[in-house]
Amino acid sequence: MKILNLYAGIGGNRKLWEGHEITAVEMNPEIAKVYADYFPDDELIIGDAHQYLLDHYDEFDFIWSSPPCQTHSRMVKATRHDIRKYPDMKLYQEIIFLREFFLGKWIVENVVPYYTPLITPTAKHGRHLLWSNFSVPSVPKINYPNFIKADSKEEIEKFKDWLGFKYDGNIYLDGNHSPAQVLRNCVHPETGLHILNRALEIKSQEDIKQPKLF
Repeated sequence: MKILNLYAGIGGNRKLWEGHEITAVEMNPEIAKVYADYFPDDELIIGDAHQYLLDHYDEFDFIWSSPPCQTHSRMVKATRHDIRKYPDMKLYQEIIFLREFFLGKWIVENVVPYYTPLITPTAKHGRHLLWSNFSVPSVPKINYPNFIKADSKEEIEKFKDWLGFKYDGNIYLDGNHSPAQVLRNCVHPETGLHILNRALEIKSQEDIKQPKLF
């Protein structure tokens, strides 16, 4: 299967995928370096995942997209800092685009937001909302126990072990001062495998929810 893995991060969702032709897109070169070290056989694009989807969506059988979640997260309202940001509408742009134009299987993953989702998700599993054109029942509820507070050196190393990734030091996202945010952005590998296996179970176009033309 030809898979497009957008906003790939260090590759949490992809870690247990085997036997597929995978193209990954990640904007941050430092994060992309960790991905490349773990998955050297993948084609890795360092660039804009949102634009890459638009340009190349019809070249793939399965698309996974995990757009940045920070502007949607409940932490936007919980934080004491003065954060003035609109929710990033690229999330909903991609859901609409995939739903209306992509003929393969797709899934968009994001966090439970601080507002009522503008498009009803297909499923909610733990801290994840999923939008897809196939059902994803009973995703394993896998959450790191100190998810929000895992910023100490000791907790970060435990977090890396929990995900199955090891790299030296910390990686910081632009505008984010938490050394654990790259890890928090990961979908646990077992959840990623569970969702892909469900997609592989879908044998025919009749099983996929395709858009209806009027």
